[in-house]
Amino acid sequence: MPNQEVFSWLRTRFFPHIWCPGCGHGIIMHALLRALVSLKKKKSQTVIASGIGCSSRMAGYIDACTVHTTHGRSLAFATGIKLAKPDLTVIDVMGDGDCTAIGGNHFIHACRRNIDITAIVMNNNIYGMTGGQASPTTPAGSMATTTPYGAIDPSFDICKLAEGAGAAYVARSTIANPKQAEQFILNGIQKKGFSVVEILTHCHTTFGRKNNRRTPIDNVNYFKNNSVPLAKAKDMSPEELAGKIITGEFVNKDVPEYTDQYLALIENVRGK
Repeated sequence: MPNQEVFSWLRTRFFPHIWCPGCGHGIIMHALLRALVSLKKKKSQTVIASGIGCSSRMAGYIDACTVHTTHGRSLAFATGIKLAKPDLTVIDVMGDGDCTAIGGNHFIHACRRNIDITAIVMNNNIYGMTGGQASPTTPAGSMATTTPYGAIDPSFDICKLAEGAGAAYVARSTIANPKQAEQFILNGIQKKGFSVVEILTHCHTTFGRKNNRRTPIDNVNYFKNNSVPLAKAKDMSPEELAGKIITGEFVNKDVPEYTDQYLALIENVRGK
């Protein structure tokens, strides 16, 4: 794939970016842009929505139809856009706190409705932008500014949450496997319905320094050494899977899409 095509999707006037050197969000943005180029998407027909947080700055760097909304509410904005213009490709980029804390209600109901939006959840297990507070995905025992003696809250499994809420496509990868992340994003965009692609990334600045993963490469190696493909995980015991990251496609099903049903309802009511 020519790099120039990918490069053309960037708003270079906003560079250098605000992410810390070595942040994994750039890897995810590159994977997203490569997927969009592979699918031959048009900028004028592609919407990137985001809320607030380090991950949500991504919308500002992509040269498409972008909307930077409020914390946790980006899926509500994205839903309105998709209902108003069903032919648009709508992608929502968000962080783990943005998605599962203040935005948790929007997230589960977007899954439940199965509206044709692709949610890319960049999970770094922390609130990176606002000081390193524990998030709903911070692993038990992990240190954060709000858990100086170790987190005791059980953490969300984003993929299980999305599956239980009814999403049509659910997958997980890590920034240590960018080609897989790209493929899952591509699959999610192509899927008719609500797609959730969780990508494990890192914040070495706020999470890593407190949890023995101080450098970007420490985190990449952690993901490499602790990731287990779904096919292999099925033959492993719960004890063997403790602390492991299961990667793969968890859900890929065909279920009625919300926008189609909504438009059909309008036509039905008009015909009466």
